[in-house]
Amino acid sequence: MEPKLLIGDDWSTDYHTICFMNPQTGGALASFDVPQSATGFARICAERGKMGHPPQDCWVGIETAHNLIVDYYLARGYSVFVIAPSVTKVTQKRYGNSGAYTDQSAAFLLADLLRTDRARFTPWRPHGELVERMRAKVRLLKTLNQAIVRDTNRLQAVLLRVNPQPIDLFSKLTTEIGLHFLIRYPTYQAVQALTLGDLKAFCAEYGYTHPQRILKLYAHLQTPMPTPSPAISLAYADQIQFLAQTLLALVQHRQLLQRELRELFGQHPDRAIFGSLPGAGDLLAPALLVKFGEDRDRFPSPAAVQALAGTCPVTKRSGKRKYICFRTACDKEFRWIVTLFALETLRESSWAIAYHAQLLQRGISGSHAIRCLANRWLAIIWKLWQTRQPYDESYHLKQRYQRHQPRRQA
Repeated sequence: MEPKLLIGDDWSTDYHTICFMNPQTGGALASFDVPQSATGFARICAERGKMGHPPQDCWVGIETAHNLIVDYYLARGYSVFVIAPSVTKVTQKRYGNSGAYTDQSAAFLLADLLRTDRARFTPWRPHGELVERMRAKVRLLKTLNQAIVRDTNRLQAVLLRVNPQPIDLFSKLTTEIGLHFLIRYPTYQAVQALTLGDLKAFCAEYGYTHPQRILKLYAHLQTPMPTPSPAISLAYADQIQFLAQTLLALVQHRQLLQRELRELFGQHPDRAIFGSLPGAGDLLAPALLVKFGEDRDRFPSPAAVQALAGTCPVTKRSGKRKYICFRTACDKEFRWIVTLFALETLRESSWAIAYHAQLLQRGISGSHAIRCLANRWLAIIWKLWQTRQPYDESYHLKQRYQRHQPRRQA
């Protein structure tokens, strides 16, 4: 159904600039600013009501899907179209070459794009509650992982200065028992004063599961090392304890989030598709599900999802000249997820290992080869997602073999 009113919404943190447009003539009917508040949102509906059009007859163009006003529009029946900022930026030259723009012109442009370029955009369909909860946890897990890496590097740098033995004491520095050890014994002098009985009691207190290794742990702590001065050790003791306590809280919360994400993923009807992917695991399987979403009309072809994830390059051709460039306009988080997934498949998928090796033999760089592999995987996942079928490595290998066989001549 064609709209009776087009609305351009140029949003910012504090306010929205709104433009009402006639969809037939392209003329601006009204332009005004409203604050990011319930009163401001209500004014949009009030101004729209004055024109006699119900929300179901109105299309809204906006540059984000992650704003309270999008929920407001959808709850009242507006059709919302999310237009990428890169699209509005390059389209500004239609209205002038100077590069000048205002909030009012930006809102006008968003409304006008819905009038002139309707076929390029699809209505925004929000994901279900389950996917939104998984999305929030995936993003928080990514943030936690980054924070853990950052603080681990800081802690290790301090330990190398004043108390190096605990770094390699347990399997890795960020194990819970290892962090508890640093909280209790932050200095070189405290570690050296530790007796075998003290270490056994400590390991028993925190449930160490390898008691037969305690003698080896104690021998590691007693290995002769250059001795830092007591003053330097004391100066860094509180910093070591603070970083260890911070890391302990991060690691424990990450474990909690991983359990919750695993439970949510197990409830989703598409879990069999993404859970069957080799190497996806407890994080990447739900992360990929979240990025594909539930609206199967959103990506009508593999190329659409590959472009969004930034795994396919940009081709520029003019006459005899042809340039292939790295794609910068994409969902960076999606690219990170699918690239990490492609790396994990090199441990479990035979065809992925062979394809990656072929790319490297052709002289392609390591990062480029991983993007190419990720691009292939996205095409496969898209097909599985559309047909609702789980991944089968043996079936995929059979299909690849058949495609590479020479065609018989009639």
